[in-house]
Amino acid sequence: MDHIVILGNGISGVTAARHIRKNSDHRITIVSAETDHFFSRTALMYIYMGHMKFEHTKPYEDGFWDKNRIELKRGFVSALQADKKTLLFSNGESLTYDKLILAVGSKSNKFGWPGQDLKGVQGLYSYQDLEQLEIHASNNSACRRAVVVGGGLIGIELAEMLSSRNIPVTFLVRESSFWNGVLPKGESEMINRHIQKHHIDLRLSSNLREIISDREGKVKSVIIDETGEEIPCDFVGLTAGVTPNIDFLKNSGLDLGRGIKVNRFLETNLSNVYAIGDCAEQLEPIGNRRSIEAVWYTGRMMGETVAQSICGSRTAYQPGHWFNSAKFFDIEYQTYGWVFSERIKDASEIHFHWKHSDDTKCLTIATNKDTGKFLGINTFGIRMRHEVMDRWLTEQRSTDYVMEHLAEANFDPEFYRTFEKQILSSFNKKIQTTSL
Repeated sequence: MDHIVILGNGISGVTAARHIRKNSDHRITIVSAETDHFFSRTALMYIYMGHMKFEHTKPYEDGFWDKNRIELKRGFVSALQADKKTLLFSNGESLTYDKLILAVGSKSNKFGWPGQDLKGVQGLYSYQDLEQLEIHASNNSACRRAVVVGGGLIGIELAEMLSSRNIPVTFLVRESSFWNGVLPKGESEMINRHIQKHHIDLRLSSNLREIISDREGKVKSVIIDETGEEIPCDFVGLTAGVTPNIDFLKNSGLDLGRGIKVNRFLETNLSNVYAIGDCAEQLEPIGNRRSIEAVWYTGRMMGETVAQSICGSRTAYQPGHWFNSAKFFDIEYQTYGWVFSERIKDASEIHFHWKHSDDTKCLTIATNKDTGKFLGINTFGIRMRHEVMDRWLTEQRSTDYVMEHLAEANFDPEFYRTFEKQILSSFNKKIQTTSL
């Protein structure tokens, strides 16, 4: 019976532990410095906003782990001695393993800004970040204004969180339109307007130059690079992406790039050491997918995959078709397949874009202009069924087929308004205009 040690108790590591236990009697130990028990990281914002308590974010009762013979160890790992199959802890303890799964996640990016380590300056990734947020931005008396730096999904989540406590927010986005490196033009511009409707001070084409300290070492203002404007604030959220949390592994003998390099079987260059989730960097390209994907569902899939290999059935990671979901305040976003922004799409990809008159719902479909093949879809304010979209991508359906059958993919409840007729009518008009 092997001792399987899993470093990290997020979705990747916990999924691996659960599936190893289902298929084996191996001894399993999960190590984490963050929390005693697994919780839903995507729910952190709802704790701050008062929609949930921390205990509500734990998918399993605390007794689940003992019942399933999964040992939990709280501790900070400072080094890996792979030749001795040993993890070293910051308090001097050690732990040996037969097989090691690294699921160490990410940390918030810092780019060397002056003042980035001041009190009241932080990212939003860990439970400890939530605790610090409660200290420095508990309400609009403790925090008269917040500045959020970085225009991605974490940035808009943090802006919404702070706004929910009536804290004024200035949102610095370096791009000329929100997330326009990912979203097509019409979608990005709609989200710009939606952010502003929620009374967020959105500053596009704006970069952080410096964070200014008061006499106690706490943030008191930021300087915008392009204009030199100084914005007084009591809190700065650094949300310009995340980076694999691998600094402690630099002398371990692991092959490291931006993350821990793995093959399609999620194996590292070290024997009996695997890496999964946010920290894993794919050596071999998988279609259009990024080499590192800090996404909940891919972490879960990697955990399931590595468990098969640990239990004797060596299995390659097959993530399938890309999909993701998020929220922009009260607008739900889904994407299936590939819909590239104008900045990166090639000449073979054409878009059909539809927007509702209320400016909170839209849809973009990407098509190969030469074959008519359906490449992907983005929806805002309209829910789609994952299994239907995934099947159409697998079957390589045409966009014409998808449009004719769009109602089959609608996920909204029975009495919700539907928009397929409007979308199809707009699509047909565009085709007729294009063919004239």
